[in-house]
Amino acid sequence: MLYDWDEKPELNITPLVDVMLVLLAILMVIAPNIIFEENIKLPQGSTTKQISKIPPVHITIDEEQNIQVNKENFLLNGFQDNFYLYANKLDKKATVLISADESLDYGIVMSILAAVKQAGFTEVSLATNG
Repeated sequence: MLYDWDEKPELNITPLVDVMLVLLAILMVIAPNIIFEENIKLPQGSTTKQISKIPPVHITIDEEQNIQVNKENFLLNGFQDNFYLYANKLDKKATVLISADESLDYGIVMSILAAVKQAGFTEVSLATNG
């Protein structure tokens, strides 16, 4: 019996693909219906300690360069020193939100931002209309 060594065996993968597609279809139908639930016992926590939310600090600058910090008015010329003194009454972990009119000079807004950072606040956001 002579063998033809040049002939390469062919692998028929069509039945394998058919089986995989059927298994995939079965899995797609069954998967949304599978509900896994495990009962766990949570530890009892302390009910006396309340988490206090720190109120944010709102700074608003209008087109006439009037500055309002939480309903208190400040002048632009002495804002850095006055805000530093005012910030001593506030919690430094509070979020500061700066809202400035779009017609203001970029340098004015950055000077306000620098004063806020120098006062010790770390979370500062610039408000946008979008």
